[in-house]
Amino acid sequence: MKSVRATIYFDNNATTAVSNACLEAVMKCLAMGPLNPSSKHSQGDRAKRLLMEARQQVASMFGASAAEFVFTAGGTESNHLAILGALASQPDRRHIIASEVEHPSTLMLLRDLESRGIHTSYVPVDGDGRLNVEAFGDLLRPDTALATIMWANNETGVLFPIETLADMARARHVLFHTDAVQAAGKVPIDLHHTAVDLLSLSGHKLHAPSGIGALYVRKGLRLPPVVFGHQERGRRGGTENVAGIVALGAACAELDAAMGAEPARLANLRGRLERGVLARVACARVNGAGAARVANTTNLRFGNLDAELILGRLDRLGICASAGAACSAAGTKPSHVLTAMGLSAAAALASIRFSLGRQNTEREVDEVIGVLPEVLDELERQTARQSNDPMTFHP
Repeated sequence: MKSVRATIYFDNNATTAVSNACLEAVMKCLAMGPLNPSSKHSQGDRAKRLLMEARQQVASMFGASAAEFVFTAGGTESNHLAILGALASQPDRRHIIASEVEHPSTLMLLRDLESRGIHTSYVPVDGDGRLNVEAFGDLLRPDTALATIMWANNETGVLFPIETLADMARARHVLFHTDAVQAAGKVPIDLHHTAVDLLSLSGHKLHAPSGIGALYVRKGLRLPPVVFGHQERGRRGGTENVAGIVALGAACAELDAAMGAEPARLANLRGRLERGVLARVACARVNGAGAARVANTTNLRFGNLDAELILGRLDRLGICASAGAACSAAGTKPSHVLTAMGLSAAAALASIRFSLGRQNTEREVDEVIGVLPEVLDELERQTARQSNDPMTFHP
């Protein structure tokens, strides 16, 4: 079996390549010399101007005002600032609502909060990963401090009806936060016309470098800081990552300009990939096929074959994909997202996520379609040999 001609990167939900525009913005920024926005001299003023411009670029992409964005170190910090800040601002409210399929950065924090007396309720999903909206409404209580629901699932790409959920929360006087890390740049988001109070972003999912993110905080919402300091109007202490912020601004400007055409192109590529695989691999199924999804993501399961073994073979051929969230994939535990959708542990462990990006082409999709059946056939033969080998231990 021959490897592909060059590395094919189909793991853009894990991280994206830094775009040329972001790279140029970073290099130009670094060439300006030392930049600390808190400094009271010309270099400090230059840094302040760079931050103001980048903040406006981020805000423009989301139909918000620049003052509503707080720069952070990434999506995880943004999620934590939103959740912990909402609790701190409402000490008499000790209840949080989340979905069963939130990102580990949210779920791990909620588990810790549960051990400290915070009550959490989890909204279920159906077999296609769609959120139960009625159940969400039933869980809203007078003591609910926050509802935190992701906009798009990182593993399946399934979209949740955030506008509807945010309206329901506001009607009950409950703050609403959404982890939009996987939705930003893939679906239009207009915060001026939604009831979302808090929204998280991560730069390295948007072709900016890692180590930069942002949290939208609706105007008028007083969110106590978790990291103290005078920076970011006292909402997040620590000297700002000026180069990273400039890159995030450039990334948002790029994505905003491409919003009309790029999602449609990616949807065509994903459809081509799914049709090609399903036509050639009898055991293949699409997890979440019946739900609305972001255009770039497909989660395919292959009978009961081991996804980690498939991924290893694909990697040796020069094809990069994943079995779930990059920050939690250990290869031995089934995805909490897929099991929440009703898949068995074996089916979840046989599932692979392909997430496409702006650099991917039809040729690359066709190359993956061409080699994947052979990879699976080889693995099936190996599995059959092992199952028939009397020396093989079967627990």
